[in-house]
Amino acid sequence: MAITDKGVEQLRARIGIVQPHPQPPHYRLPNEDAFRQVAQAYGDDNPLWCDPSYAARSRWNGSIAPPHLNGGDTLIGENEVTTLDDETRALLKGDPLRGVHAYYAGSFREWWSPLRPNMRVSRRNALVGIHDKQSEFAERAIHEWSGEVFATTEDAGRGTGEGPVLSAQYRLMIRTDRTKAEKKDKYGGVRIEPYSDEQIEEIDAAYAAEVERRRGPAERWWEDVSEGDEIGSLVKGPMRVTDIVCWHVGMGMGLYGVKALRLGYEQRRRVPRFFRPDDLNVPDVQQRVHWDPSWAAKAGSPAIYDYGRMRETWLIHLCTDWMGDDAWLWKLDCEFRRFNYVGDTHWMRGRVTRKYVAGDVGPAVDLEIWGENQRGEVTTPGHASVLLPSREHGPVRLPAPPRGARTTQATLDALVERFAAMERGEVE
Repeated sequence: MAITDKGVEQLRARIGIVQPHPQPPHYRLPNEDAFRQVAQAYGDDNPLWCDPSYAARSRWNGSIAPPHLNGGDTLIGENEVTTLDDETRALLKGDPLRGVHAYYAGSFREWWSPLRPNMRVSRRNALVGIHDKQSEFAERAIHEWSGEVFATTEDAGRGTGEGPVLSAQYRLMIRTDRTKAEKKDKYGGVRIEPYSDEQIEEIDAAYAAEVERRRGPAERWWEDVSEGDEIGSLVKGPMRVTDIVCWHVGMGMGLYGVKALRLGYEQRRRVPRFFRPDDLNVPDVQQRVHWDPSWAAKAGSPAIYDYGRMRETWLIHLCTDWMGDDAWLWKLDCEFRRFNYVGDTHWMRGRVTRKYVAGDVGPAVDLEIWGENQRGEVTTPGHASVLLPSREHGPVRLPAPPRGARTTQATLDALVERFAAMERGEVE
């Protein structure tokens, strides 16, 4: 099917309409154990997330979650809206662009307050923007932005989102005409070469230096940072199937909520199209392209590949190691432009592009960040904004949600306004 004006207008009619998230949170009451498990799932053992006694001596006076756990996808957040009226249900039924190719192209995160142990977290989800674009490989592309907003509540039984608003994630799905998009050489003749002993030794040396690179309790003063500074590099790889397994241990099974044994059978009864038989005629999930080489090959991939979210966490790790315990990761965005295959090694890198005082927030720096594989390909370009302590301006002050919103609904409304302004070409 092709993108049509009618389908796009039907999508636009859904902007700002809150709907339940289809999966329950992987962590209903995330505690210090959850903080550690999520961090270690992406190779980070920073004691600020992993050691409560260390965290108690930090400026936070106790454990805080690594940024990736603080909102986003299916990790935390119970639906504030659990039922829909008939009119809303009809409006949200089906996909107005059904049959049009869709891929998860990018993520944008903002953090306004720390997630602490045993916080009850609520969430609201809605489509927040539709941008009609021209694509290099297809005549028309629709950028479909969805927003997820997370908040705590003092009354754990209400789930009203009346506590501090913690964070938001915007997910970018790009919709393109399938026949035109498929003309692109999807994999570009990718070949994953074996590593020499010398290459493995180089990677091992980078891993050995990782803890020393971590800033930790030593303040990174805003005054000591200059535009153009390199923020060092962090190695991730060579990626193994084992790394994907460890990822799932901390992160859960994501949006599709893959289940085991009888629960898997029940899931197959609910969503049979998500299952395809393996070589033994055993029905299995299509998501196994991330761990089953034969199924990845049938999908046309030269190897098993990761989730874009994995590289997002690697960029988060890059930033938090560089900025230190007393700083605050305010914003981070990244695009998932190429696959990361089992056997690939990524070097996460960045540089300071801007140093400024951000309104009521205070001293900040903007970073250009990216992940680059051993073939020299940038697979995951992105940006981050970090708040740093200052000798002149004092310690970091936590930022406020857009428009000073104090509830998840007000935050979603502000995001809808933001994305509408972006489509008009206005800068907020």
